[in-house]
Amino acid sequence: MNSLRILLQVVVALGIINVWIIRANRPTEYRGGDAKSLKDEFLTYGFPGVFYYSIGTLKVLFALVLLAGIWFPVLVIPAAIGMSALMAGAFLMHLKVKDPIKKSLPSLSMLTMSLLIVFL
Repeated sequence: MNSLRILLQVVVALGIINVWIIRANRPTEYRGGDAKSLKDEFLTYGFPGVFYYSIGTLKVLFALVLLAGIWFPVLVIPAAIGMSALMAGAFLMHLKVKDPIKKSLPSLSMLTMSLLIVFL
């Protein structure tokens, strides 16, 4: 079980780092509405610009803490709970703007993996 948890921690953390640091300014088929960047996506959801920076900071922080949790297991559950909450919010935003289910799959899969980390 511990190996599965660590694998999930790495997958979630690297996935978030990929989206928020490497691909933030690139269009993908998973962006909400017609957004071409992550920042545009937040505008599509009706959030003020400060939300982009706040949510991004939290997601990257939780991702880094999930990685640190490999060596400091006490950090894992709080980070996974925080990530679960943010991923639930992301999934709900896709529903809010009536995106096709395909666009919701990344947030739903990250939510599922984050919850598995919590309950394994």
